[in-house]
Amino acid sequence: MKVAVIGAGTMGRGIAQAFAQCDEVEKVYLCDIKQEFADGGKDMVKKGFDKRIAKGKMAQEDADKILNKIQTGLNSQAVDPDLVVEAALEVMDIKKATFKELQEDIVKNPDCIFASNTSSLSITEIGNGLPKPIIGMHFFNPAPVMKLVEVIAGINTPAADVAKVVEISEKLGKTPVQVNEAPGFVVNRILVPMINEGIQVYSEGVADIEGIDSAMKLGCNHPMGPLELGDYIGLDIVLAIMDVIYKETGDSKYRACTLLRKMVRGKHLGCKTGIGFYKYENGAKTPVDKL
Repeated sequence: MKVAVIGAGTMGRGIAQAFAQCDEVEKVYLCDIKQEFADGGKDMVKKGFDKRIAKGKMAQEDADKILNKIQTGLNSQAVDPDLVVEAALEVMDIKKATFKELQEDIVKNPDCIFASNTSSLSITEIGNGLPKPIIGMHFFNPAPVMKLVEVIAGINTPAADVAKVVEISEKLGKTPVQVNEAPGFVVNRILVPMINEGIQVYSEGVADIEGIDSAMKLGCNHPMGPLELGDYIGLDIVLAIMDVIYKETGDSKYRACTLLRKMVRGKHLGCKTGIGFYKYENGAKTPVDKL
């Protein structure tokens, strides 16, 4: 099986690694809009392997075997994949334009399945007007480690594509959960509003940052508190998902907290920018004094 992953960011490179680690996958095309972006994605996979090798947790030959399967380049290299997994920016117009280009100008395999790693956007809308239908194949970060894959069917997604993506997910060692298209699907429909509510609780002065996170970790046995988790996911992603769910449902309980929107505007996005609800400096994490 040949797989094309479109987008070499955090999720894309993780998805590419997950496929390259599967014995049944012959080649993974890791694609992006610039060659240096694609190369950078593969370099990050290599750096992760180098750390494991240095600790004696991975053999060099095993790392080389996986890396040799990953071929970097522009989208135009993805001529013959059996499966495309799009992991571009979480923007509807970008996703639709990407699939249009792939289906009409690049991919020549008539049996190719086209999947999106979108975390909340409508699969039906992404596929609207395209020659072939789209299916959701939603991985979770870090993709090589996390076991869940949400397999999302839009209204026009063939049952055969769902069955095939479920089968592929299982071959990757994942646990697929079949989902009928709905705003936020399953995990983010439940998880992201919880993070948003944690931000609302903080904004009202009910408890401080560490108090809110400790309460949810110790009281609910969560591995991470909601504010810490929001920083890890990226507060811009949290906001985007909240906005999608709110727009699709019209339900005020999904309205994004004003503080969340302010933090995103100020580029306080969490781990990726070095500051969110916590500051991330020199490998240390400390809660911000006041927001």
